[in-house]
Amino acid sequence: MADLFEELASSFDPVAATERARANVQRVLPKRFYKAVSVEPADGLHRVLLDGKPVRTPARNALAVASLRAACALEAEWAAQGEFVDPMTMPLTRLVNSAIDGVSREMEAVKDAVAAYAGSDLTCYRAGEPPRLDHRQRVAWDPVLDWVADRFGVRPLTIVGVVAVAQPPGLIAAIRAALPDDPLRLAAIEQVTTLTGSVFLALALAERHLAADDVWLAAHVDEDWNAELWGVDEEARQRRDFRRADFDAACLLLD
Repeated sequence: MADLFEELASSFDPVAATERARANVQRVLPKRFYKAVSVEPADGLHRVLLDGKPVRTPARNALAVASLRAACALEAEWAAQGEFVDPMTMPLTRLVNSAIDGVSREMEAVKDAVAAYAGSDLTCYRAGEPPRLDHRQRVAWDPVLDWVADRFGVRPLTIVGVVAVAQPPGLIAAIRAALPDDPLRLAAIEQVTTLTGSVFLALALAERHLAADDVWLAAHVDEDWNAELWGVDEEARQRRDFRRADFDAACLLLD
């Protein structure tokens, strides 16, 4: 049984797993070796059990979270596996593994990386034309920047085009100071930031200023515009569905 757990843990590399999925590389998946999945309290957390044995992360930490709702969602991911255990169908497990094994050990570096998005945030770069797209961007993004100005006392600058704009001094520091010290929440904010290209949207979600669907739509104004013009192919739809599953997993940890 120990060898099976080692094999399963090794398949959950939080970086390589995502890269394999994006590259569509053939993966050798471990067979499902358990029957029952459950959750039990332990040391103030809720841990996931397979046939009564605790699930381990790739670094051999217990797969455990404070939120019972999140623990039940983890339980559901493991219970939903068929003949094989496929990490690509387990976005919450991947994210929690990453938080426990990686983010918890590199909190300051992760905060730096997330805050740096404030220097090139999606919501600050506008198309200018055609007018209908420019209008959509303004409707979706200007209220977010208004909130940032109210929340942090610094209003981000916007620009038409893709030339970098220097943001006001103190903005990145203010954003960084608002990032949480909890590894799970920080990992979730990092994931939303990278998926949307906007730390402003991620923090608006984390602080419950915006709902998840509103954040997702705001992050895809340009993509949806292009889809209306040119249509959506199946590969693009699958990539978006995969990203949405990762996004929803992060939202669960921020709830």
